[in-house]
Amino acid sequence: MADHSPSSIKNWPEDERPRERLIKYGEDKLSDASLLGILIGSGDRTTKKNAIDLSRDLLSMFSDFYRIDQASITELCKVKGIGLAKAAQIKAALEVGKRMSAQSSGKKIKMATSRCFVEHFSPFMKNLKKEIVKLVLLNPKLFVIKDMTISEGSLNASILHPREVMIPAIKESAASFAVVHNHPSGDPSPSQQDMEITHRLNKTGQIIGIRMVDHIIIGDNKFFSFSDEGLL
Repeated sequence: MADHSPSSIKNWPEDERPRERLIKYGEDKLSDASLLGILIGSGDRTTKKNAIDLSRDLLSMFSDFYRIDQASITELCKVKGIGLAKAAQIKAALEVGKRMSAQSSGKKIKMATSRCFVEHFSPFMKNLKKEIVKLVLLNPKLFVIKDMTISEGSLNASILHPREVMIPAIKESAASFAVVHNHPSGDPSPSQQDMEITHRLNKTGQIIGIRMVDHIIIGDNKFFSFSDEGLL
């Protein structure tokens, strides 16, 4: 059934409708609420709110896209008019954005500095509510051969054993490697456990002949690099 209520976006002047504005002027000209409204797609009959109203409610509750990304599906659904389908659409779109940020147009990715690692992995890792550890395998010129998740949950010595790093490094004929993990607290300062594991991995790499180039901890818009700090 068509929605002819005054609040319906279909009843707005064509030049004010988010989808039409995007097509005519470009996506960069739209507000956060308008972009989110296009993702949501439709309003809610129960609350009699259109997609833009719902977007504004979401932004009012969570402030910005960063905090919407941090929120769970359940938390998003606490906004009246946002059901599972709309929440899933929003989470999917945010994930697409993160994946695109981490890609490099099909080019080989060179990890010459700690900042390169952060720019590549931070979109995925900074908002996670649990720790994950990424192993990044590199060729002699520091281009990425492969990256993989080798641990999930709290980082500790029993979970992250040197063999979890060295076996895939040897298999892929890597010249060097780096480890990247996140701190859900937002504080990237290394723990004693982080220090001990880094020392073990660095020592094992020296013995085997596969150099550890860095261990990077990603926090909330901050990071810690063991290499930059002279700890390798």
